[in-house]
Amino acid sequence: MPKVKELMESQAITVRELAKRTGLSNESVMRARDERIESCSLRTLSAIAGGLGVKITDLFEEKD
Repeated sequence: MPKVKELMESQAITVRELAKRTGLSNESVMRARDERIESCSLRTLSAIAGGLGVKITDLFEEKD
């Protein structure tokens, strides 16, 4: 399960703001907020992680 939405909410960052910070489209950011994150490229994930100030691995919940 992706944690992008949770990370964005904890930092009070909107989709539009994160898109602006990363140079990605709003749609790319929206895709990373749900199960469609699996279709995101490493470049997109890296940009989102950078925009949120976290590591790429922090964008995902660990599975037991």
